Amino acid sequence: MAETAREIADELRERIRSGELRPGARLPGEPKLVKDYGVAKETARRALTLLVTEGLAVRRKGSGTYVREFQPIRRVANERLSQERWGGGRSIWSADVGQRPMSVTELRVYEAPAPDDVAQILELDDGAAVIIRDRLFAVEGEPVQAAVSYLPADLVRESAIAQEDTGPGGTYARLAELGAKPVRFVEELRARMPSQDESERLHLAEGTPVVEIYRTALTEDGKPVEVNRMLLDAGVYVMEYRITG
Repeated sequence: MAETAREIADELRERIRSGELRPGARLPGEPKLVKDYGVAKETARRALTLLVTEGLAVRRKGSGTYVREFQPIRRVANERLSQERWGGGRSIWSADVGQRPMSVTELRVYEAPAPDDVAQILELDDGAAVIIRDRLFAVEGEPVQAAVSYLPADLVRESAIAQEDTGPGGTYARLAELGAKPVRFVEELRARMPSQDESERLHLAEGTPVVEIYRTALTEDGKPVEVNRMLLDAGVYVMEYRITG
């Protein structure tokens, strides 16, 4: 009996997770799936697309679809935002990737009027300036996250936050030195499909969604001092939150 694209994808996914199809292995192509499962070519294509969208497989033009070799990134929000980390001179970003090769590319630091939504969150007057830090994070040479931070220019303009290299501990360590130490963070997450420009910047496979995160950093007295808009490749991230009652 012919199977659905979902059922075929489920069987291939199980073969990947069991180790039968190892990282880098070529998945059965559309002609073989058509023959083995008695389905239309379009059904076979959708089955492979599902695995690509989930981040388990990648397409190589003119070659086929392969089990993804890139290992997922586990993002543990509680650990990465701890004062112990950035206060000790370590980057927040390193909490996600450990010893895996990583880099920051396409870094731009500049001053501009705050977008309306950012000005509202940061409690700034209309037209107030912010320092913007726009960058792309890559792991093992693969872009996985784009991030844009907005900070009140009057607060950080004369600090290393307005320079490319923020120094040990990054932005939050510098804010602490300015008397605006972040002690609480609020993150809002949503999943959506990316724009064409976002897909190209993150090198996303067709049909791959993104996770968009807005994080606000607040001081002890509740003053917002940073808004960070992050765009994550949903195919490579595992989101983990540790909650104690």
